[in-house]
Amino acid sequence: MRLQVLGCGDAFGSGGRFHTCFHVEAERTNFLIDCGASSLIAIRRFGVDPNGVDTIFVTHLHGDHFGGLPWLILDGQLVSRRTKPLVIVGPPGIQARLFATMEALFPGSSTVERRFAVDVREIEAGAPLTVGEVEAEAFTMRHPSGAPSQALRLESGGKVVAYTGDTEWVDAIVPAGREADLMIAEGYTIARPVKYHLDWATLKARLPEIAPKRLMLTHMSDEMIAHPPDGYIAAEDGLVVSF
Repeated sequence: MRLQVLGCGDAFGSGGRFHTCFHVEAERTNFLIDCGASSLIAIRRFGVDPNGVDTIFVTHLHGDHFGGLPWLILDGQLVSRRTKPLVIVGPPGIQARLFATMEALFPGSSTVERRFAVDVREIEAGAPLTVGEVEAEAFTMRHPSGAPSQALRLESGGKVVAYTGDTEWVDAIVPAGREADLMIAEGYTIARPVKYHLDWATLKARLPEIAPKRLMLTHMSDEMIAHPPDGYIAAEDGLVVSF
C-alpha cells in the first residue's frame, strides 16, 4: 500500500493544515479515508486524480472529516466529468446527513441527475463489510457527532491500515489497530486530557497491546505539532508512507 496524507489538521486548521483526508493506493483499488471540508483543495494541491478514487471511507460525521463529500461529488459532475461509480462508506446516518449537507450547501444537488452513481453504504460496528477489493471493519469510538463515531480497519491485498478517527481512549482501539501494517491514531495533545480526544501519553501506554508495525499520529493541536516525534510518524500534509 501507498498512503499519502492529503490533510491531517484538526477542525481549526492548527499548523495551517488541511482537514483530515488520507489517499490510499492498494494493489487493486484506490480509496480515501475521510474527506474533510478542505479535501478537494488538497486533492488538487497534491495532484491526486479524483476520478481514480473508487471508495471513500468515513469515520464520523463532523465537517472536518466528512464535509468535503459534497464538493467532491459536485466536482465529479461539473468539472472532472466522472463516469465511474463512487462508493461512500460511513457510520449509520451518513446517507441522510450527506443529503442534508448537500441541500444546505447547494439546494437541489442531492437529487440532480449525474453521469455516475453515488452508492452510499452504512457500516455497523461488529459487522464487517466487503467493498470492492477492501475488507472493512468498524469499531465504536467515543466522540459525539450526531451519529456513531468509528475507528476503521481496512484490509486489501494482504495489507492493513487502521485509523482511530477522533476519540478519547476506548478499549476497542486495541482490536481496531492490532498488528496493523500502519495504524493512524489521533494524537491531539501530549498528555493533557481533552474530552472526546486522544492524547499521546494514553495511547503510548497501551501500544504494547496493539503492537502496530508502524504508527502515525494525526489531528494534532499546536502543542502536539511542536512536540518532537518519539516512537511514531508525525503526520504532515503531503507525507507519503509505503508499506
